[in-house]
Amino acid sequence: MNVRSIDHVNLRIPADGLADARTFYADALGFELEGVDRFEAGEKPFFDVRLAPAHVIHLWPTDEFDSPEATNYDHVALVVEEDVESVKETLAAAGIDVEQELDSPLGATGEAGAVYVRDPFGYRVELKEPVEAT
Repeated sequence: MNVRSIDHVNLRIPADGLADARTFYADALGFELEGVDRFEAGEKPFFDVRLAPAHVIHLWPTDEFDSPEATNYDHVALVVEEDVESVKETLAAAGIDVEQELDSPLGATGEAGAVYVRDPFGYRVELKEPVEAT
């Protein structure tokens, strides 16, 4: 078996989390929310955060939501097109605090600068600049 990429990640959120998801993922980070109409119409139990043409996060609102803890979740890492300084400026303009900044965390594509933030549901998100070509 040869995996090409991750298609999606499923994250549970509070039942009333749609507005917070829109504020954080769409308004602050600039990602598109998809499937909201179908979710609100009861046609599907989740909606999507479109990260890239072939990558999404499924957000599943539920009454049984438990905030993530260090014992059951650490973070999801997203490689972004911008450098860390541009990412920090975007976050600051949106009022989002940087929890941690690392010069070169190792990931699937190599080492590059990254910042870590929390979404409104407690999930840690790594925003990593592209790895420089060698």
